[in-house]
Amino acid sequence: MPEHHLSADTKDTVKLSMGLVATMTALVLGLLVASAKGTYDTERTNIINMAAKLVMLDRFLTHYGPEAAPVRVTLRSSVEDMMNRLWPESRREQAQLDPNSVAGDAVYYGIVSLPATDDLHKGLKAQALSAAVDIGHSRWLLLAESASSISLPLFLVVVFWLAILFFSFGLFAPPNGTAVAALFVSAISVAGAIFLIMELDMPFDGMVRIPSKPMHMVLDHIGK
Repeated sequence: MPEHHLSADTKDTVKLSMGLVATMTALVLGLLVASAKGTYDTERTNIINMAAKLVMLDRFLTHYGPEAAPVRVTLRSSVEDMMNRLWPESRREQAQLDPNSVAGDAVYYGIVSLPATDDLHKGLKAQALSAAVDIGHSRWLLLAESASSISLPLFLVVVFWLAILFFSFGLFAPPNGTAVAALFVSAISVAGAIFLIMELDMPFDGMVRIPSKPMHMVLDHIGK
């Protein structure tokens, strides 16, 4: 750079300007992380609640008696199918959040067809139907909440601000290995934060997935 651009006043002006940009970037970046984390936590909570409702539904059918055994088998089969759709074996495959209405309808109509001859069985049947409806509602919630919570224009503005910041860092940085290494580590750290935002915003795809352990625990308890 020309010598008159390296004066102390020029450096102070650049530092003050970039300090303002850095503050705004930090605030907006924090909002994006919070938004993505909120999406991840919401979907994870839905999975945990659904797992609990599936176990309760199986318990209602168990207490109902041997008449409900075929429905329990269908329920277990539908859970296995749901797991294969939400957590495919290959990470290259995208999760299918659209509910499998065929399996869900089979469980629901199986419960409807159960004979209720006394108050106990009528109560269990009503509870089982209510649990089945809640589970179906949770499945559709997973699909409805799968839309990205991150505003693309806001995301692009943050990336633009970050590019400006690193450009300003390099303006007056000495041309030595230590400075280059420091800038490189900083860039990797910021890129990691952006990567984390994108991953948390897609809780069923990518590297940071919602764990399937709750559903595996469900399979250990239902239909047996």
